[in-house]
Amino acid sequence: MLLFVVAYLAGVLTIVSPCILPVLPFVFARAGQPFSTSILPMLLAKIVTFAGVASLAALGGNWVVQANEYGRYAAIALLAVFGVTLLSTRAATFVTGPLVALGNRLSRKAATGEPGSISGAILLGVATGLLWAPCAGPVLGLVLTGAALNGASAQTTLLLAAYAAGAATSLALAVLAGARVFSAMKRFLGVGDRIRQGLGVAVLAGVAAIALGLDTGLLARLSYASTAGVEQSILDRLRGIGAPKDVASTRMTLAAKDTRPVDYRSDLPVEGTFPSLDGAVQWLNSKPLTPAELRGKVVLVDFWTYSCINCIRTIPYVRAWAEKYKDQGLVVIGVHAPEFAFEKQIENVEQAVRDFKITYPVAIDNDFAIWRAFSNSYWPAHYFIDAEGQIRYTHFGEGDYEGSERVIQDLLAEAAGKKKAEGGLVKPGANGAEAAPDLGRLGSGETYVGYERAENFVSPEGVSADSAQLYSVAQPRLNEWGLSGNWTVGAEQARVNEAGGGITYRFRARDLHLVLGPGAGGKPVPFQVTVDGAPPGADHGSDIDAAGKGTISETRLYQLVRQHDDARERTFEIRFLEPGAEAFVFTFG
Repeated sequence: MLLFVVAYLAGVLTIVSPCILPVLPFVFARAGQPFSTSILPMLLAKIVTFAGVASLAALGGNWVVQANEYGRYAAIALLAVFGVTLLSTRAATFVTGPLVALGNRLSRKAATGEPGSISGAILLGVATGLLWAPCAGPVLGLVLTGAALNGASAQTTLLLAAYAAGAATSLALAVLAGARVFSAMKRFLGVGDRIRQGLGVAVLAGVAAIALGLDTGLLARLSYASTAGVEQSILDRLRGIGAPKDVASTRMTLAAKDTRPVDYRSDLPVEGTFPSLDGAVQWLNSKPLTPAELRGKVVLVDFWTYSCINCIRTIPYVRAWAEKYKDQGLVVIGVHAPEFAFEKQIENVEQAVRDFKITYPVAIDNDFAIWRAFSNSYWPAHYFIDAEGQIRYTHFGEGDYEGSERVIQDLLAEAAGKKKAEGGLVKPGANGAEAAPDLGRLGSGETYVGYERAENFVSPEGVSADSAQLYSVAQPRLNEWGLSGNWTVGAEQARVNEAGGGITYRFRARDLHLVLGPGAGGKPVPFQVTVDGAPPGADHGSDIDAAGKGTISETRLYQLVRQHDDARERTFEIRFLEPGAEAFVFTFG
């Protein structure tokens, strides 16, 4: 019985939570209507709908999720029509025809108390119940966790109904108070039409907020500080007066019965919720994964692309974390989002995954669906997600591997409910392009060869876009470069049309890399590298020999120079011994 009281009180608290804002206009639009035939039926329908849908959702079936989504779409459309009828009945009729007539009928009947107005109020209540997404504070989390772990039951449904009833109670009091205000305004100011139109605007704003996901995103984050503390204090008191022993943590997990102690909680802030992983064109090393089935796991989402040098240098650490912590509850997901067109070819990504010895799941995000879901902007980007499906930390770019690993340890300790002694940190062996850069002596930066993003190009002929041209280059200064021979420069890359064509670059860095491809047909292209006009010798990169000879066999990043003594300023030149090779971008380390 005590849990029902707590659930009810937590529902009452939702009136001060920002997550209630999007549905307030729908409820206040009934202000001034008869309570028994308009407001009460709507609130009761909202309670029943929310409790029923939430109970089914706790079972975790995909069909429930899809059905609920369709219901939300229908509810959004219905309430949008309702908002338009409040704003301008004539305009609504002209624009939307029969649907608006239905909305007008519901609105007029509810307003005048005609027979059938109860059915209209119930319909709007069902729509509101489908759309209401309360901020999941500790109490609601406790209820949903119990349902997810032990299965939906009559008790679960009644607890959810109690929670919704608490919210409905506070809404009813607010509506009754609002009705008096609106009545006074109508009586003394004669602004009834303006009030109706204002409510219409508010309803449409609420519909827009829900359609854009603000009710479960921004408002949820704003709400946590306002009500979670109060709810948590209630639960803490509850545990002190005889709460069931298996209700010791409000953390939401769908993995196993939650009997964790609450000795340790990370102080990492909540930065957002785990977005959808839908939209990948293919998954490697795994079936498609969803945030729901990953509840109870700590998740690292790594955005990368296989020719990006910054991504390549993070792979040894991500790979080591995945291996070290997999038995402690860490799941690593690589999201491969292509920078160049060749990185969209699935066989290229498959080969890269094999070359980098990646065994964790990789989602091929060619359409940037997951990228957009995370609102990501960087390669590499790491999102650290706790066992409750909340983003707790982000890191963009390479570096700070110790800090990132301690975040993993912290979230795993929180998931276990007990702070563990911090173990050692991984120290992966990184060779070739995977080795960390020498930032202290780095004097050159990423340089694109395609004309869309090319800089510091000094061939006197200038770029002739997308057409063959003969180029020449003399002695470039630091970070300048040019072409020699016959080339066709495209938006992303340049293609050499005749044997002997070359690229010259003046650089200062320990490592020089160049993304190269064999071009159409995939025929291997041999090449020769010189540094200051001579073979590189001991300063050769991992993809050529000491004589500077190498072969382009696939489209990827090639390490061509690694200086061993002093990363001084040098002149790099590569000449292609056969036509067809493509060059994309220089990177340094």
